[in-house]
Amino acid sequence: MKITGIETFLVAPRWLFLKVNTDDGISGWGEPVVEGRAETVRAAVHEMAELVVGQDPLRIEDHWQTLRRGGFYRGGPVLSSALAGFDHALWDIAGKVHGVPVHELLGGPVRDRVRVYSWVGGDRPAGIFDAVSAQVEAGFTAVKMNVAGPLAPIASPAEANAALARAREAREALGPERDLAIDFHGRVSPAMARRLVKMLEEVQPMFVEEPVLPETQGGALASVVSASTVPVAVGERLYSRWEFKPVLDAGVAVVQPDPSHAGGISELRRIAALAEVYGASMAPHCPLGPISLAASMQVAFATPNFLIQEQSLGMHYHQGTEALSYLTDSALFRFTDGYAARPTGPGLGIEVDEAAVRRADEVGHHWRSPVWRLDDGGLAEW
Repeated sequence: MKITGIETFLVAPRWLFLKVNTDDGISGWGEPVVEGRAETVRAAVHEMAELVVGQDPLRIEDHWQTLRRGGFYRGGPVLSSALAGFDHALWDIAGKVHGVPVHELLGGPVRDRVRVYSWVGGDRPAGIFDAVSAQVEAGFTAVKMNVAGPLAPIASPAEANAALARAREAREALGPERDLAIDFHGRVSPAMARRLVKMLEEVQPMFVEEPVLPETQGGALASVVSASTVPVAVGERLYSRWEFKPVLDAGVAVVQPDPSHAGGISELRRIAALAEVYGASMAPHCPLGPISLAASMQVAFATPNFLIQEQSLGMHYHQGTEALSYLTDSALFRFTDGYAARPTGPGLGIEVDEAAVRRADEVGHHWRSPVWRLDDGGLAEW
């Protein structure tokens, strides 16, 4: 079997899909994208295609190594995301060739169902009690919310207290038997993060996510970890196992590699194994489309130290276009009591509606990350 070519599709609301074709008529799907930089990643994908067209698609590890190491410059969000899309697609092909879901090729399932959580509150969190109550009514046992909107390096007591008040609303709606995750989104300075995590101890979050920017140096992350008993999670802007080792050394409890950014299924497995050495769990970051989520869930079923899966159904970025819009079979994403059942279909376990994808690509999208300003006009972290 040989790879004969690739196609990419820019689809709303902010995604990029990849199709890898073979001369046996079996195709695989991937989702290589950086939110707000989809066109840039698309160019990288087509450059990388030169290294795989004409090759055997089942040599997945060799292709991963070649796509990462075949150029002098490597890593980073664009190249790692382009590589991830190929990795998804090649695993999808392998599963279809052997007639089994990808997790069977990864050593078989270690669990029968995967716990998922849902988003509430939006970028500037509001209406938390009602939003969380709706997710509880829908059967979810865990939700995640942003800690706040734009924040100054040292936020006022009113802003800090407002963040705590929203978390209290969420905890009231959830009760003590369900879980709350709180995303700082890198919007918070190390000093303010240390203050907020201590304040938030009373609502007992499952974790706080990305309390400081990933490029922050000088032990800032370790200082946040040690500031409270709240577990700390990081990883959506880290792209390889090499980048995860320092944060694990800092004492984080949860790693959050993104299947569309951190080198795909192959690298997520390795990051999870590295985290296991430190006694840390993995909760993959995944606010993207159906292919990325399917890839992430295949890893979840085969990963012993998996904790919980992010998913984006109903997320505030979608603007009427859901992940299910591009599938002919969405059984993998039918959640019962906050869990997804183990998929049995071959490959990634989904069937892409290619006609819908092609129609969407004719329109495309131009999604960009918001640019936020503080009251004084200075740039704020989104």
